[in-house]
Amino acid sequence: MRRTPLYDQHVAAGARLVDFGGWEMPVVYGSQIEEHHAVRRDAGMFDVSHMCTVDLRGAGARALLLRLLANDVGRLTAPGKALYSCMLRPDGGVIDDLIAYYLDERWFRLVVNAGTADKDLAWIRERAKEIGVAVVPRRDLAMIAVQGPQARAKAAALLPEACRAQAAALGVFNAAPCDEWFIARTGYTGEDGYEITLPAESAADLWNALLAVGVKPCGLGARDTLRLEAGMNLYGNDMDETVSPLESGLAWTVALESTRDFIGKAALEAQRAAGPARKLVGLLLLERGVLRSHQRVVAEGAGEGEVTSGTFSPTLERSIGFARVPAATGEKVTVDIRGRLLPARIVKPPFARNGKTMIEL
Repeated sequence: MRRTPLYDQHVAAGARLVDFGGWEMPVVYGSQIEEHHAVRRDAGMFDVSHMCTVDLRGAGARALLLRLLANDVGRLTAPGKALYSCMLRPDGGVIDDLIAYYLDERWFRLVVNAGTADKDLAWIRERAKEIGVAVVPRRDLAMIAVQGPQARAKAAALLPEACRAQAAALGVFNAAPCDEWFIARTGYTGEDGYEITLPAESAADLWNALLAVGVKPCGLGARDTLRLEAGMNLYGNDMDETVSPLESGLAWTVALESTRDFIGKAALEAQRAAGPARKLVGLLLLERGVLRSHQRVVAEGAGEGEVTSGTFSPTLERSIGFARVPAATGEKVTVDIRGRLLPARIVKPPFARNGKTMIEL
């Protein structure tokens, strides 16, 4: 398995390490519940160096992304502005979901998922060579996500002095390159904070400095409960190459009205015209139990579906999840949990963000 530049820090902190997309990553350092609450209430940090940063360089970078992405990079005109999008197959299946940053007309930066990085790079390179765009994976970099209501304040003084003013001025979903650092006001938790990309050899120093000012190390377990509470999809669970964004709660990321012909557009137009057969919904379990992936969902009068993501929510103190169900599913379903059909209510995510419950319990 691959290891990030922060592997030694995880071992020293007593993290339980697991195989995650071919990377040896910390799932928890002590209490997953405490790590979760640290992010909702104060500040936590995640090693996300397994994610792959990819620089696209060349005059055709924008044209390439206009073709590759379902969302419209034509909207990106201010340097540093970010865009979330899916990259699709011709049949509309999701190859990956990613963030694209516009830096200038000859430089866009992508951040793609660890488990899909190799296939993403092969897909992008095959199309980039047609228009002379250089595709450069930046495995020389590390990335630390600092998240929570106090995250930016605690991280601010630890950034290079030349970067602090830029970081302080960043709007949400914007980024600033600064020397060899790249500071983005983005995240995967539903809280404010930074995702800080920096040279791999500098990562341990920043991690230790954040630790010294009270930022709590958090593992993949807390990352999953936080992102699910925040209503954020996980690739491989909530969408993959077999389903489209329209069946994955991601229609808002698809710019079908634009005149450009992106890969997968024709398939999505046909699916929209016919009406998607399935939809992704939020679930709130109404009795004791825990929702988990692949549990059967029964929608009376509509058919059956499946839980795609499920967990116990530390913020709500209830079990929550996502499920892909027939399009005609109403407000109530039952979920097969160990042979018992337990009632659940369909709700609109997010479940919790910015430290607050977002649904009616």
